[in-house]
Amino acid sequence: MRLLALISAIGIATAGLAPSMATAQATRAHGIAMHGDLKYGPEFRHFDYANPDAPKGGEVRFHAVGTFDSFNGWILGGVPAGVASATIDTLMTSSADEPFSKYCLVCESVELPADRGWIVFHLRPEARFHDGSPITAEDVAWTFETIRTKGHPFFRSYYGGVRTVEVVGPRAVRFTFADSTNRELPLIVGELPVFSKAWWATRDFSRPSLEPQLGSGPLRVDAFEAGRFVTLRRVPDYWGRDLPVRRGHNNFDAMRYDWYRDPTVALEAFKAGEYDIRQENQALAWATRYEGPGLERGLYRKEEIAEERTNGMQGFVMNTRREQFRDARVREALAHAFDFEWSNRQLFFGAYARTRSYFDNSELSARGLPDAGELALLEPLRAQLPPRVFTEEYQPPRTDGSGNLRDNLRVATRLLREAGWQVKDGVLVDPQGKPFRFDILLNQGGLFERIALPYLENLKRLGIQAQTRLVDTAQYQRRLEEFDFDMTVTVFGASDSPGNEQRNYWNSAKADVVGSGNLAGLRNEAIDRLVEALISAPDRAALVTRTRALDRALQWSFLVVPHWHTRVDRVAYWDRFARPAVTPRVGYLSSVWWVDPQRDAALRDRRAQGR
Repeated sequence: MRLLALISAIGIATAGLAPSMATAQATRAHGIAMHGDLKYGPEFRHFDYANPDAPKGGEVRFHAVGTFDSFNGWILGGVPAGVASATIDTLMTSSADEPFSKYCLVCESVELPADRGWIVFHLRPEARFHDGSPITAEDVAWTFETIRTKGHPFFRSYYGGVRTVEVVGPRAVRFTFADSTNRELPLIVGELPVFSKAWWATRDFSRPSLEPQLGSGPLRVDAFEAGRFVTLRRVPDYWGRDLPVRRGHNNFDAMRYDWYRDPTVALEAFKAGEYDIRQENQALAWATRYEGPGLERGLYRKEEIAEERTNGMQGFVMNTRREQFRDARVREALAHAFDFEWSNRQLFFGAYARTRSYFDNSELSARGLPDAGELALLEPLRAQLPPRVFTEEYQPPRTDGSGNLRDNLRVATRLLREAGWQVKDGVLVDPQGKPFRFDILLNQGGLFERIALPYLENLKRLGIQAQTRLVDTAQYQRRLEEFDFDMTVTVFGASDSPGNEQRNYWNSAKADVVGSGNLAGLRNEAIDRLVEALISAPDRAALVTRTRALDRALQWSFLVVPHWHTRVDRVAYWDRFARPAVTPRVGYLSSVWWVDPQRDAALRDRRAQGR
């Protein structure tokens, strides 16, 4: 996701090295910045976007769509609740107003040599699990090896550059890396949650479980009913409550999550006051479906909160393991059948911009023709890359938004004909007469069926027999993990500092690993090499150049039919909350909101009067 900055550029204290680890090359620090200096020095009191004086108290209710049958979200199997991670502290935690910086949480300092060959985490003596037992270096080492060997296959790749883990003291653990070219690895290891080795000694980590795990974080699971709700309650004697990275966070006494099977029902439940805060990702709903007495009377609000995140790629991804999608000309043709401009006008109220890059709205996005730095990377790989990588700027197909995309369909027809397909009696067939058929796999109760249906009609005009296939959440997840789909909707997430996660998306070796993020089934040695070059970028300038080169190769591979993005977070909430004046670059961040006692009381009175 991101890269480490040179330790010499961090500019933070070096005193207090442990004798066993101290060397002339090592630096002791309270955090690590990816590039340049940390924003917050060793004496900082709180993050700028958090209010250290925020009152604690009250209960907040959220919603989720689908179901869950496990609290173990670190393995392949089951449908995890997705909220239990809030109960587990990590070695370090991120700042929400920097591209990628990590600050100590369970650790009190990190020790790092200039060449990034290893890192030592020195743990805080006060760090505790919820049962009062201390968090030890043994817990850290056991957690890492357990996640890497028994956890989701993603972690094998994500932590693949770690060669050894050693306990070098009761509160010190050292990670040694296979080489020093992967400069992101120290920060990646800093993301590690820390589990209790003693608690797991009598339990099977590799299996889904509805037993809440012994945690160490600011919240614990208080009550739940599988598939229906989870209540998290603030831990009053939480060991880390006064740390600078925690001040002003986790202000609610309780957080309840209710699961709904249908998103339309979930929206109506919000309007009825069944839960408090809702993030909206559907433009139609945002524009038309929040009207009602609550909005008219100001009982709940709609707000668009600006964000500055790098946008990844959302789109209809094609499974190139399927025969009909192996030819890039076919995949390009299918992109010409999607009329974004019509959808944006008719379905989205003009709310979106078209996505064209895997790193949109950032300096990482490839535009124009490759510059000299990119060409130095791309030229040796020319034979394995699409020729247009070198000669054209990629742009997704466009229409005038009228619904008449005849010109686009002509281009699609030509591409399909070049790939060996032809229309007979209104049906597109291959040279053996086999019809072109495929399903778009969608999560039942999701929002994409109404978007897919116009696309299916355009495909029908090409002679393609396509349909949506709606399945429940558990089956949907299982089929994605096993690559049992033709086409589906996915998001390839991106950050301001892409890195190791790109292997999981694109590496050839991941194409056959169950549960990997390589949904497209991409196998291309040139792209493998571009990913490795990106991961080993020595500085920000090199990272930008190498990311743009990778972006070009992916754009011209036609792995997805690109969708859209927006630059705001749409948040609806009942008027009982306050939040800091400073909004972090990530946008909406519920962990720094709090219940405002005056607004809460006023809302109760107004609702009572309304009834």
